[in-house]
Amino acid sequence: MSRRTVNNWKLIKGQPLTELDKKILYIQHKGHLVPSRKLIKTPEQIEGIRRSGVINTGVLDLIEKEIKEGMSTAAIDKLVYDYTVSHGAIPAPLNYEGFPKSVCTSINEVVCHGIPSEKEILRDGDIINVDVSTILDGYYSDASRMFMIGNVSPEKQKLVQVTKECLEIGMRAAKPFGFVGDIGYAIQKHAEKNGFSVVRNLCGHGVGLEFHEEPEVCHFGRKGTGMLLVPGMVFTIEPMINMGTWKVFIDKEDDWTVITEDKQPSAQWEHTFLMTETGLEILTY
Repeated sequence: MSRRTVNNWKLIKGQPLTELDKKILYIQHKGHLVPSRKLIKTPEQIEGIRRSGVINTGVLDLIEKEIKEGMSTAAIDKLVYDYTVSHGAIPAPLNYEGFPKSVCTSINEVVCHGIPSEKEILRDGDIINVDVSTILDGYYSDASRMFMIGNVSPEKQKLVQVTKECLEIGMRAAKPFGFVGDIGYAIQKHAEKNGFSVVRNLCGHGVGLEFHEEPEVCHFGRKGTGMLLVPGMVFTIEPMINMGTWKVFIDKEDDWTVITEDKQPSAQWEHTFLMTETGLEILTY
């Protein structure tokens, strides 16, 4: 989760006022949070993030092919590391703020940031989120998928499906010159309509030149709030949806693993998106 700061859209000395400048300055003058210029990626930067995303998607495609009952999460970690490095890239989670592995593997009641282990074996009926992030030539991409192992209960199947729908609905709610809050509002409405809750403590985020950038993309909230969405911005939408309460805690044993307070299952899907003049483009999924 990135730390929120106050941005200002500043004019570039010696350059004429563009239509984009006028539009953003007008919205900023009305009291809305707007992105800084550094959050608007250049065509060269977007192409670099896109190339990173190709590898990131390739990793998840490999996991989808190989994941099975009886597999350890450490084996998933090895697949991620080997594929990423063999394609000339770096697994972004590895050693990030002390995280010891190349991927996050979060099973059942683990919301996110689960640490792969030889002792953690996938069982019949498990649901697992595999969260992959890649650095290629200094450019970051980030996505996760849910996998269902063996005979998964109808309740868990519904949770996984509704969470995927939340991501898709959030994507459709994101419009150029709309607001981040529009995304959260749409996701929260769909999740709660289906009897589930939205995690409040964690969110999506800007990405591309760093692992975590602005804006924070909350998956709950009100329309017309949060940061203005401007073409050229790159960010994730990654709803974390719980079967029970939205409240979570961090495992004190490793200071990473996030678990639902009531130990009921959680699911998450994540894509990295580019905001364009007409809507979102998926850069990795």
